[in-house]
Amino acid sequence: MANALPRSKQIAVLSCLVEGTSVRSAERLTGVHRDTILRLMVRVGNGCSALLDETMRELPCTRLELDELWAFIQKKQRRVTAFDDPSLGDCWTYVAIDSDTKLVPMFMVGKRDQSTTDAFVADLASRLANKVQISTDGLRLYVAPIVESFGDQVDYAQIVKEFEAEPIGPGRYSPPRVTGTSKTPIVGEPVSELVSTSMVECQNRTVRMENRRFTRLTNAHSKKFENHVASIALHFAHYNFVRRHSTIRCTPAMAAGVSPTMWSMGELVDAALSLTEAS
Repeated sequence: MANALPRSKQIAVLSCLVEGTSVRSAERLTGVHRDTILRLMVRVGNGCSALLDETMRELPCTRLELDELWAFIQKKQRRVTAFDDPSLGDCWTYVAIDSDTKLVPMFMVGKRDQSTTDAFVADLASRLANKVQISTDGLRLYVAPIVESFGDQVDYAQIVKEFEAEPIGPGRYSPPRVTGTSKTPIVGEPVSELVSTSMVECQNRTVRMENRRFTRLTNAHSKKFENHVASIALHFAHYNFVRRHSTIRCTPAMAAGVSPTMWSMGELVDAALSLTEAS
């Protein structure tokens, strides 16, 4: 069923959401009911997911950083019971970013376990056109799937940060100071100077700033898994195709050769909705 909102209202609502506005704030700003906003977000988000799946193929990435971003659905993990839907509680967004073009070629939402990690890495490997260097933190879940999915087409290393010993007191919100790092080659011959997770950690910060569902200590968290995934797909499609990156002075999709031009929000909405209606 087509959304009855005028196109200008659709663009206004979605522009609010990708700039870190909550659904209720977008409702107050645009005058559109929150239920309508959520339905639109899910439709466009699903289209964005299809768009990313279709366009992120044969990518020329050469240096990727991988990480996972925590959030929760409806309730935090400690409050989940055996009778709850398994999708509730802790929810992790696996993210890959190309350090050179800033492109996010792949994301996946699920639990932080071996099956999700395996699926994420296998899907990522299928989207690349050439050999790549990969950096991750010390999460051991990555080792086996990277070896299996990439074979000899990868140089892989892990980087582990060491933190200053500091007691956690009441009201402490900032992380302890980093005192050092250790880099461990896992597969191939990774260039030590290029082993880093700084870029993907910056991307995690961008997600938290521009997707309200990831903002800590608020009640803007996702209540449904479907809504959470749709909001993330909308964010990354906007990030790749619409949002001009200040470092490369164009969109990541342009830098990676995925798109020849910078898209407008209207073009993204049209492309996403056309894929949703076609499915």
